[in-house]
Amino acid sequence: MHQNDRTSLDLALEFRLTNFLQKNFGLQQFRKGQLAILESIIHRRDALAVMPTGGGKSLCYQLPSLFLEGLVVVVSPLIALMKDQVRGLQNLNMRAGAFYSGQTLDEKREIFEEMKKGGPFVLYLSPERVQNPGFQEWVKKQNVVLFAIDEAHCVSQWGPDFREDYHKLQILRELCPNVPILALTATATPPVLKDMVAQLLLKKPDRHVHGFYRPNLFYQVEICPSDEMKYKILCQALRDVPEGRVLIYCGTRKLCQELTRSLKKEFKGVGYYHAGLDMEKRQEIQAKLEGGKLRILAATNAFGMGIDYPNVRLVVHYQMPANIESFYQEMGRAGRDGQPSRCLLLYSKKDKGLQSYFITQSTASDFVIQRRWESLNAMIQFAEGGECRHAGILTYFKDSERIESCGHCDSCMPDSDMVVTVKSDAPRVKAVTKKTKKKSSKMIEGLDEQSEVRLLLLKDWRRQYAREKDIPAFIVFSDRTLHELATKNPTSLLELYEIYGFGPAKVELFGRDVLGELGHRQYGAAGAASDGCP
Repeated sequence: MHQNDRTSLDLALEFRLTNFLQKNFGLQQFRKGQLAILESIIHRRDALAVMPTGGGKSLCYQLPSLFLEGLVVVVSPLIALMKDQVRGLQNLNMRAGAFYSGQTLDEKREIFEEMKKGGPFVLYLSPERVQNPGFQEWVKKQNVVLFAIDEAHCVSQWGPDFREDYHKLQILRELCPNVPILALTATATPPVLKDMVAQLLLKKPDRHVHGFYRPNLFYQVEICPSDEMKYKILCQALRDVPEGRVLIYCGTRKLCQELTRSLKKEFKGVGYYHAGLDMEKRQEIQAKLEGGKLRILAATNAFGMGIDYPNVRLVVHYQMPANIESFYQEMGRAGRDGQPSRCLLLYSKKDKGLQSYFITQSTASDFVIQRRWESLNAMIQFAEGGECRHAGILTYFKDSERIESCGHCDSCMPDSDMVVTVKSDAPRVKAVTKKTKKKSSKMIEGLDEQSEVRLLLLKDWRRQYAREKDIPAFIVFSDRTLHELATKNPTSLLELYEIYGFGPAKVELFGRDVLGELGHRQYGAAGAASDGCP
């Protein structure tokens, strides 16, 4: 819902839902965004809900089953998550079950017999099972009050995790055209949301994009000139965070194992996790992490979905992930208990090469490949800097909440005690930071006075352009690009091609504006007074 004015009916419904929450779930109040999503469902409207990992998405489809006294069908890709949520609901004396591979016929019959009794029931199943003709005939005869699609971004070819079986879920609309559909995801950009609406045949859905701002998380990105420096910063981060769990995300299985061997020499309770381990070994590792025998886990992106540990104090990306969606989702596993926690990205040129290799080896369609390249470029520009990192994330995902400066990232507070620092032979480049209270700026070290002035002008221009277009500042240009513009001071469109981050598209789109900000009102090839672009 987008209305600011709440009717008496809405207020009455809010009162009833809050009482319902307290009585049945033992919670005193709703988290941000939950109430608005529930109101959409109660009013039988389709809805898109984008809430961060740990933001309380599951309540948005569990509560309606009780409130509307009917069957809620939840499509989920993870068996472990299905089992965990069924156990949780049953502990609350709610009726729930899940269909998944490996079940006996007796187990399935027991669930069907329970559902035959009618009334509230939450049923979990995989997207593959939705395609079963037997299920399709059965579901048309049931009192379904809601279809909930978890990880709904998987329906979109614009997203990083497209799955063919999700692409067929529009059958739910065809089977039960009057049942509302709730599409849920933790990370989805506006193009992905638009595609979700089309693929699921949603009818003018209410859009709820909430909760991407995590004020207890400190974001830091370190550009590492060598593997040695990367490892040195990691070890310092581990020493800075002596308590709580630590997750270290790596791009390959090999690196997980190598990093674990090295870290075990200096730290206790270190292990690794990746998809190459058999199921029994993976469950053993998770049990050790949960029981406290492991504190530090090096893992690939195979670890984390459906995992909810409250005291993860540090999440490190030892290698840059493929896209901002993955970055945000994995960083979001820090600080679930609301306590201060750190998110550290260690970025090097090698990381870009690794992710580029993964893309070139893909057998996906040209369309999907192109989207992956664009997502990777956005991730690189985020790593290379912009304005406030939290502000950039909020704008990237088009959150309903926006900020100018967070005060808890390395761009806003480069001298914070939360910043991991190590001594280096190479000079450390620090971002220019605008201190809003004092109206002063901290300059990049090593720039002369004229370059500093140019840099400030370019940053102001970038900030204004990003605000007008409602895009993150790093999407316009990274700090690295602005730094080169300030130091090299190009005087023509031709010279812009020598600046990092400039190609034909950006020269055409931004070239004249950038040169104008640098004070070159007449420009052209080789500096001639011309409007021609080479």
